[in-house]
Amino acid sequence: MWPTHRDETPFAPEWGPPGRARRVMRVVGPVMGVVWAVFLLQPWQSAWASPPGWERTVSLLAVAGLALSFAWVVLTHAGPHGTRMPTGRAALFLGGQCVLVALACLAADQDGLVGLVFVCVSAVFLLRDPRALMVAGAAAVAVLVVPRLVTGWDTIDDLIISVFLATFAVFGFTQLVLRNRQLQLARDEVAVLAVERERERIARDMHDILGHSLTVISVKAELASRLFEVDAERARAEILEVQTLARSALADVRGMVSATRAVTLAGELAGARQAFDSAAIEADVPGTIEEVPDRLRELFAWAIREGTTNVLRHSAASHVRVTMTPDTLTIDDDGAGPDGDAPAGNGLHGLTERARQVGARVEMSRGPLGGYRLLVTTAPDGAR
Repeated sequence: MWPTHRDETPFAPEWGPPGRARRVMRVVGPVMGVVWAVFLLQPWQSAWASPPGWERTVSLLAVAGLALSFAWVVLTHAGPHGTRMPTGRAALFLGGQCVLVALACLAADQDGLVGLVFVCVSAVFLLRDPRALMVAGAAAVAVLVVPRLVTGWDTIDDLIISVFLATFAVFGFTQLVLRNRQLQLARDEVAVLAVERERERIARDMHDILGHSLTVISVKAELASRLFEVDAERARAEILEVQTLARSALADVRGMVSATRAVTLAGELAGARQAFDSAAIEADVPGTIEEVPDRLRELFAWAIREGTTNVLRHSAASHVRVTMTPDTLTIDDDGAGPDGDAPAGNGLHGLTERARQVGARVEMSRGPLGGYRLLVTTAPDGAR
């Protein structure tokens, strides 16, 4: 089956909602991240409430700068299409944010350390790997140690919970988005491969079906033209068979398109006998298929079709021998034999692919009759 077009389904197979909703989420998602900056109101209010002076001014500017830097990170590096910043640049950026946190503490005291939460979240968006968790660990150590070293500051150990919760929550979210994006890329690749594989199948089946049928039609039409003046009744019978073959080929093509055609080993053996008889080629063809296991019958049927087509087209043979065992099919002729410089055709490529799917292999060589040998087998090499 051909892959269904995306517009035919209510939801496209991509991360997030489709169409307009996805475009809206690309805007709403970062905006929701920027809203986190309201938590910087705590250090802002603490700095604002401090005595006027240069420390107060510097702290307020530092809090505002931290809010702007965090907003820039969210708008440019968050979401499903965010990119990782190079490690060197990320380290400089995060170092600058830490300097802003330190400046915010000039007037906001211990409340300025709230900015470390935003440094940790920025690290997750910029680094996009477990190294961001190390930044959270360093921030937690700073929250524990710095207030105890600075005279007059109160401890804010509960901020550690906020640091780790925010870091792990955002890290988990970014990893989920990354995995969903990778899954979508994999789905797109699978869809492309499915289309290519279907095209190859149709091309292979078209070659195998029409190549064989048109070859037999050509042989019978040529025989009918030769018999027209000698044996009109026989020529008429051959032309009727050409009509039957043409209808059968048309039915095969329709069945191929609708995936309902069936290729049977018994039918191909009967068709091979008829084709060789029409071409005046003496043929030894098995009369039974009972010893061939079910899983190999379709492969052997395609092999007989391909071998018959090659004999009629290229070999100029007068004798053909088809041999079947439970695990091997061989088709030998006494014709011109293989051309070592000639590349394998589409039919042999298709037959090789079919054989690979059931654990068999295809070999082409010069046979005991002096001509071409086509061998399809599941037996180990050298076991025949």
